[in-house]
Amino acid sequence: MVDVAALVEQAREGRPRAVARLISLVENAAPQLRDVMAALTPYTGNAYTVGLTGSPGVGKSTSTSALVSAYRRLGKRVGVLAVDPSSPFSGGALLGDRVRMQDHATDPEVFIRSMATRGHLGGLSWAAPQALRVLDGAGCDVVLVETVGVGQSEVEVAAQADTTVVLLAPGMGDGIQAAKAGILEIGDVFVVNKADRDGADATARELNHMLGLGQARQAGDWRPPVVKTVAARGEGVDEVVDALEKHRGWLAASGELADRRRRRAAQEVEAITLAALRARIGDLRGDRHLHALAEQVAAGRLDPYAAADVLIAELTA
Repeated sequence: MVDVAALVEQAREGRPRAVARLISLVENAAPQLRDVMAALTPYTGNAYTVGLTGSPGVGKSTSTSALVSAYRRLGKRVGVLAVDPSSPFSGGALLGDRVRMQDHATDPEVFIRSMATRGHLGGLSWAAPQALRVLDGAGCDVVLVETVGVGQSEVEVAAQADTTVVLLAPGMGDGIQAAKAGILEIGDVFVVNKADRDGADATARELNHMLGLGQARQAGDWRPPVVKTVAARGEGVDEVVDALEKHRGWLAASGELADRRRRRAAQEVEAITLAALRARIGDLRGDRHLHALAEQVAAGRLDPYAAADVLIAELTA
């Protein structure tokens, strides 16, 4: 029997095992999940969530680790949600990110959790929103969300973060091409990592040029900065933190922070609702009524939209 109240209390005290158990309940969609979310809600809404995304190999894990160090120097409690590819055999995460963050393993004010995508597209795990609530409720000041390594269309991290950092690196083909069509639009801060390599200045220059050609901005709108770093040596990381804090201040002053969090909450509620409806539809798959509707559609006596209307009416009755 899971004592949800005791787990939440222990998580608030910063006990890693309690935080880990709560996130496991989230990942496993445990029956106690509703109670967990209800118990955590009074303590949420305080963490600053930063999403880090970019193509594989740009140094996301190294950059995340460097940002953890920078925020710890500022006395912040930090949570890291590192979304790894799923193993095709066990469905679990490969834990590559946690391997690269061993420097923080013994710090009680840092909690690092690897989560498997389990086939979910968009660079994040389906359980990420609730896991973020756990870290927020556990008293983390900053939560860093590192995606699995995305392409142009996998930009879901922007919907889960207050600020989105897009990382690029020179010498990996056309770095600007990797930032087009979705990635370019979601970035609040752009980081050219591995800036000690040839081509870093050109990459930063082209990126600034493309951002200047992007969507029209009004006076007072945020213009994403481009920061060069060598995360493996900690160079430029303080400048990234400065850019993040400036964006956080702009979000609060402009009202965009509240808007983003409302949109995030709306998407979370919608996802939970759709999951519940899918579960009910799954229950109906063995129902004779659904089979009868399918037979009418297959025989051409009923169109699929009309059949869906009948099913929706049954589900919402």
